Amino acid sequence: MSKYEVIIIGGGPAGLTAGLYTSRAGLRSLLLESGMPGDQMVNATLIENYPGFPDGISGPELGSLMHQQAVRYGLEVVTAEVTGITQGQFYSVATTEGNFEAAAIIIAAGSEYRKLGVANEERLSGHGVSYCATCDGFFFRNREVAVVGGGDTAITDALELTQHASKVYVIHRRDQLRAGKTLEERALAHSKLEFIWDTVVEDVLGEKVLEGLKLRDVKTGQRSNLKVDGVFVAIGLMPNSQNFFNIVELDDAGYIVTDEIMATSAAGIFAAGDVRRNSSRQIAAAVGDGTTAAMSAFKYLQETSS
Repeated sequence: MSKYEVIIIGGGPAGLTAGLYTSRAGLRSLLLESGMPGDQMVNATLIENYPGFPDGISGPELGSLMHQQAVRYGLEVVTAEVTGITQGQFYSVATTEGNFEAAAIIIAAGSEYRKLGVANEERLSGHGVSYCATCDGFFFRNREVAVVGGGDTAITDALELTQHASKVYVIHRRDQLRAGKTLEERALAHSKLEFIWDTVVEDVLGEKVLEGLKLRDVKTGQRSNLKVDGVFVAIGLMPNSQNFFNIVELDDAGYIVTDEIMATSAAGIFAAGDVRRNSSRQIAAAVGDGTTAAMSAFKYLQETSS
C-alpha cells in the first residue's frame, strides 16, 4: 500500500491549490481525482470573475494551468474514484485503483448541481443550459431566459439575471416560493420577472443551442413550449460527501462541517471548497479554502510528528 504524508481527494480548484501548497512545503502529496483537472470548473466556457485574467479564461484552460503548476512542484496525481476512508495507525483511502495511506487528508470532493433529469439536458449543457447565473449570466445580455426553482438560490439568480437579460421567467413546481420573505418581495415586485407557477420542465429544446423549454402544468397536465435563449437550473446542490459520513461530521444537507482552519471533526482530516458547509461556491473562495486546508495540514503534521 502506497503511503503519503497528505492525500487530497478532488481535483477542482480547492484540491489543486491544496496540492500545490503541500507539495511546495515538501510534503509527499497525492491527489485523487475521478475526472478532468478542474472538476466542475471545466464546464465553464468563460470564467471572467477569477482575479488575474482581465479578458477571462476558459474553465478547461484554468484547470489545466492549475494542474500543471501543482504537478511542477511534485504533486502526484492518480485518476481514481474514492470509495471510502478508514482509520488505523494512518488513514487508509480506498479507491478503484487500490488503497493509499496518509497521516493527513484534505477532502475537496466538491458538489454537483442537481439536474432536471430530462432527455436533452446533458447535450445542451453549456449551450444554453447553465447551473450558475454568476458564471454565465453575462452571456445572455438583452435576451430572454428562465430560472427553474423557487428557493433562495433560484430567486437570487433570477434577480441577478435581471441585470443582463431583457426578461426572466421563474418556473416553480409549487404555487408559492420557498425563498425568504425579503427576496420574495423583491422578486414579485420586479418588472423583468414573470412567474410560471405549478409547472415543471419536461425537456429542453434545440439542436445545437437551447431554443426553448417544454413545460407541464402539474395541476392540469397541460403542456406548452416556452421560447427562451437560456435556462438556469437552481434546484439545489448535492455535496460529494456520501463516502465520508462514517469518518467526519456532516450537516443535515450532507455538507462537511469545518471550523475556520478547515478542520473537520476527525483529527488530521480537513475539508475545502464546495463540499464543506457554508462555502460560497466560487473558484476564488475554493482556492482560499485549499490554501488554508494545506497550511492546516502542514501544521498538524508538524505537531503530531514532534
